[in-house]
Order: sequence, then C-alpha cells, then structure tokens
Amino acid sequence: MNHYLPLLVLLLWLSGANLLAQPNEGLPRYLTEEEVALLRTYRPVSGGEVEDSPAPPPFPVRSMAEWEELQALLITWGSYSAIQAEIVRAAREECRVLIACASQTVATNARNYLLSRNVDVTSNVEFVIVPNNSVWVRDYGPNCAYMQVGNEDSLCFIDWRYNRPRPLDDALPSSIAQHFNVPIYQATVPPDDLVHTGGNFMSDGMGTGFSSQLILIENRPGNGFGATPKTEEDIDRIMANYHGLNRYIKMDVLPYDGIHHIDMHMKLLDEETLLVGQYPPGVADGPQIEANLQYVLSHFKSYFGTPYRVVRIPMPPHNGKYPDQGGHYRTYANAVFVNKTLIVPYYEEQYDTVALRLLKEALPGYRIVGVDCNGMIAALGAIHCITKEIGAPHQLRIIHQPLPCMDNTRWPAGYPVWASVHYQLPVDSVRVCYTADTAGPWACVPMRPYLQDDTLWNYVGAIPPQPAGITVYYYIEAVASDGKRMVRPMPAPKGYWSFCVEGSVATRPAPTAVLLNAIYPNPASAITVLPLRAERAVQATVNVYNALGQVVQRLFEGELPAGETNLFLHADRLPSGTYWVAVHTPGQVLTQKLLVR
Repeated sequence: MNHYLPLLVLLLWLSGANLLAQPNEGLPRYLTEEEVALLRTYRPVSGGEVEDSPAPPPFPVRSMAEWEELQALLITWGSYSAIQAEIVRAAREECRVLIACASQTVATNARNYLLSRNVDVTSNVEFVIVPNNSVWVRDYGPNCAYMQVGNEDSLCFIDWRYNRPRPLDDALPSSIAQHFNVPIYQATVPPDDLVHTGGNFMSDGMGTGFSSQLILIENRPGNGFGATPKTEEDIDRIMANYHGLNRYIKMDVLPYDGIHHIDMHMKLLDEETLLVGQYPPGVADGPQIEANLQYVLSHFKSYFGTPYRVVRIPMPPHNGKYPDQGGHYRTYANAVFVNKTLIVPYYEEQYDTVALRLLKEALPGYRIVGVDCNGMIAALGAIHCITKEIGAPHQLRIIHQPLPCMDNTRWPAGYPVWASVHYQLPVDSVRVCYTADTAGPWACVPMRPYLQDDTLWNYVGAIPPQPAGITVYYYIEAVASDGKRMVRPMPAPKGYWSFCVEGSVATRPAPTAVLLNAIYPNPASAITVLPLRAERAVQATVNVYNALGQVVQRLFEGELPAGETNLFLHADRLPSGTYWVAVHTPGQVLTQKLLVR
C-alpha cells in the first residue's frame, strides 16, 4: 500500500509507537507489542500523489527467480550498519547497490560509514532519499516480475499489503518503481488486497511459488489486518493474476520460527533444487521441516517433471542451544543471490566451514561471501531479510535441465543438450561448451534452433562422445542480436553442470538408412501415426520430447525390423503444445515436430 489518511498518520504519531518519528531505529522483523495494539486501528488506503495501479498486470506475467540476472540490489539503511557494509562491499562487484535512506542526513552518515569501513562507493553504489521505517526490505519491498508482451520480457513490480503497521515501509515500493521507471501493480484493493511478505515467498521463475501457510492465516476471516477474507482458491487466483503462478505450494508453519517465513529455513537454488535447513533428529523445527519436505517431494515435481533435488544444510546452534532450548534461530538458508555471488549469514567458524563446503558443492563457481550475522539474528532475520533484488530490465533466459550420467552404448553419436532460450530480441547464437578438466581448455559446439515462434526459442546441440569413466563439465552460452551475452550457470566457465560417462566408446557403425516419414495427423488430437522405414534391422529408440527436451513418452526401444513400421501415439493423453519425436539409431538422430492441440 502506498498512502494513508492524514488522520491515520496523526494517530500513529500519538500512539507512542514512534514509527514515523524514529524511522529505521532497530525495529525487529516481528511485530512489537506496540504494533500489535496498532493493528486494531491501522487501515491503509489507496490513492495519493504516486500514480499506482491497484490491478494485475495487463499482460501474461511470471515472477522472477532469485538466481536470475540483477541490475541492482536494494537495501534500506539505518540498522545493522556493519552487516550492511559487508553486503555493499560484496554486491557492488556484481551490480548496482541502491541504498534507500530516510533523509539526506542518513545518506551522508551512510556514505561516511561505508568509507570508514573501506567500502568503495565511487561506483555501483547509489544513495536515494526514500523514507522507511525498518531495515526489513525483503518483506515490504517491490517484488520483481516480467510481463510477456510478444517476445518482450519486460520488468514490472508487484506490491502486496504489508503485514506490519509501518506506513513508510509500505510506501517504499512505489518510490522505487518511480526511481527505476518501472510499472508497479498492487494487490492492495478488495477483493485483491493480499496480506503477504517477501520473506514468505519464493518462485522458481517458471510458474511455481512456495510459501508457508502464514499466507492463509493472515488472509482468513477475522485476519486482524482489515483485509477482505480469502479462501485458498482466492489467494491462488490473486497469485496467478499478479505473479503468473500456476502452482502455489504452501507448507505448514514451523512451531519455533516466530515469523513463519520460509526464507528462515529454505531457498531455491535453481528450477529443481531446494536448499533446506536441517536440525538434529527431534530438535526444534526439525520434525516439521522434515514433514513439510516429504509433503513437497511426495506431491510435487520440479518444472522439468522430475523429483526435486534436495541439498541439506545444518541449522547451527547458538551457544550450544537450538531454538527449542532458548537459542537464536540461526540459519544459512537466509542468503541472497547477487548474480555470480551468494551472500550468506555466518555465525561460528566450526559451523560456517561446513556450510561453505556444502554451498560450494551445490553451486560450483559461485563466489560465496559470508557475513557475520550474530548481531541481528535475534531479531529473526539475516541477509535475505534485509536485501531485495531488482531484476535486469529484460532477461536473456537460458532454461536447461542438467544431464544425468550418459551411456555411450545408448548415445554413440553424442550427448544431446536441450535448452530454451528467450529474449526480447532475436538470439544470434547459442552454443554448449564442454571439457573434461575444469581448468580447461573448453571446446564449444553450436546449438541449432529447433523451434522459433512468438514465445520461445528451443535449441539442441550435442556434446561429442567422451571416454567412459570421466566426468564432463559443460555450460550454455547465448548471445543476442544487441550483443547481450548470458551463460548458464551464471558464473561459467568457473561454474558448470556436469555428468558422468558410462559404457565404452565403440567404433561408430556406418549410418543405417532409417526414414521417419511425415507424422499424421499433425496437428494431432487423438491416435497419431509415426511411419518409419528401415533398410535393415537396427537397434532404435523412439522418444517424444516436450519443448524443454524432457522425455515425456518412450514409443519404442529395441530392434526395428527392416521395412515399414508404424508406431502409434495417443496425442489426447498429452497436454496441448509443441513436441518433438526423435528416432535414435547408431549413427543417426532423426527428429520431427509434432503439434498437439
């Protein structure tokens, strides 16, 4: 919400909560006793000088994943200055750092403090005067999303109703939207007045969102915020309209996490990997975290249709005590991606060393920067809580599911690499680069366009066969017509995906003449015929792939007899969309596009 009645401001001033008179003076992430009392009369209203849009985006939209390219990292200055200084020091090497200051005096003090800590502020550091109440910008700051306007992936901001009576914080998203000249769409007016916080929301960038059931609790009848009551279906509708979610996973709240924000114990590392905090058996929130994790793994698959990968990271004790014993809620999951860097909360060397090793294993090539957060964790927050990503104006996205172990007996012609590449302008080149030694040299082979239409570019390439027993490291690079270059993983070549090679590399037989004639009917909606003709009997595999190169159905595996063979596909069992049929034989890969409607 952006603006409030003058009477409300006067009431807040007189209440003794001192939120306006003393902005950013160490307010905790949780509600203070004074704020709990204020909620009875605190009612945000729309309207004011800033031209906002209390409506969903007018075009299809998707929420940004936190590992995507950033143009800036936003913080609000005033509390935990030593921690913020280290965040600025690390983040400015990757992108702009926007420091929102409540006044010019605060901005001057912030600059002087950073200089006293030997933090370079001569470039990539910007001080802006934006009034605020607290340091917890994760929860109330603007949420990045992208409107899909034709081929254009255009940045916009999404704002919700903040669950704290902190009017300056609540107004900040509009000011930041003006600063970046980005449209902002607000779920703040009934029936879309959604009470929500950034620390309790994560997106895979592909239509799936995660939250705790706090979002259900804070929007139910009698919610205490004056928001219209909402069912879970209402919330899902709002998140679909404003964030493009087609799936919204909600987990039970944790008994010892007082704010019930998921960023205190989990983080998405990519489209299919969850970083999840782990307690010793039976300790603190451990049992509920394990139950939630099993619920997710049992009921949901990643965007690629495969089980989520899970990386476990210990939740360290405080003075030997966990939260159920009176210790602070220490967590390593409360970290922030800043392009090729991950900034992580640190506490004690004996625990930090383990966390660093696990993170480096999970995120090869990323620079891991630890910042001592002992001075703030008692307020129930760390690095992720006091930072907010501002995405690049337009993302050059590379979507790829890493390869599993590849068997040379099955892939004698090379290892197929599929990717989806999306940008507002044409993409000039895409290639996959690979090596058997991360020190190099790297070899690169082009990936060819497989489909090019109004919304998606699909590319396929092949890494040549490699000796069995080695590990192949690889990454994908895309270059657009305006010169923009992106690699995935983002730190490549220091960062990479990898797969093991199995089976011996046999002498490749002469290509066998197998023909895949025109599939019919195409477009298809029922039984569909795939006509094949082989000059001689040959081992073959026939797969159906979706737009991301995932195998959705295997139609044939074995010896294909000489002569004509018809394979049959039940297209009515597949979701509508674009697919590819691929015939693999020794020395051959035949492909054909299939539309299912």
